[in-house]
Amino acid sequence: MLTDKEFQDILDNETKRIEGDIAWQNDEDHSPSVEFRAEVISNVGWPLMVRGSYNPLIPALSYVLIHKSFGRIYGLDIGKDHHNPQCNQVGEKHKHRWTELYRDKEAYVPPDITAPASDPVTVWMQFCVEAKLKHNGRLMNPPPLQKRLFP
Repeated sequence: MLTDKEFQDILDNETKRIEGDIAWQNDEDHSPSVEFRAEVISNVGWPLMVRGSYNPLIPALSYVLIHKSFGRIYGLDIGKDHHNPQCNQVGEKHKHRWTELYRDKEAYVPPDITAPASDPVTVWMQFCVEAKLKHNGRLMNPPPLQKRLFP
């Protein structure tokens, strides 16, 4: 089990980084969503990766920090409501933060994300600053949405 202290150590560590450019890929389910996955390197060597997904039709955007042994430990969702375990509803813009009690199930409204879901590159930059994640490259803009007659 990942402890609260271990999670905080991961989040606070400023050696977390992604090397290289990131390009969005079509969703394998043939939805209008695009997604990416990127390995996260750190001096400590945690088994981390980041997954991004963007649906321009809603619009909905997610950036998720994943620990390969525990799953999502930190994440941002825009465009999707969330229901916390305590039965309070959190808005369409919220962050998930690992706790021993609720794992990744509890969310809160973040004041640091000001860009809309329709601007995934700016949201990415804001997410990286708050998560102390350095990206030595750039996140490309998502490809334009193409209308498909058949999947």
